[in-house]
Amino acid sequence: MRSNVIDIDGAIEARTDKAVLFHTGNKEEAAWLPLSQIEVHETGIGGIFTVTLPEWLAIDKGLV
Repeated sequence: MRSNVIDIDGAIEARTDKAVLFHTGNKEEAAWLPLSQIEVHETGIGGIFTVTLPEWLAIDKGLV
C-alpha cells in the first residue's frame, strides 16, 4: 500500500547533503527531513518552500 503524499509550506533553516531542517513557522519545532524521502520546491516567495513528503513522515516529525 502506497503512503499518502502531502505538501507543506515552510522555511528551511539548514541543509546538509542528506537532509533539510524544516519548520512551518516556529523554529523551535523544526525537524530534520531526509532528502531521500522528500521533494523541495521553491514557492517564489522569499524563504518559503513547499516540501512534498509522505504523510507518515510529516506526522512522525510533528509537522501535521
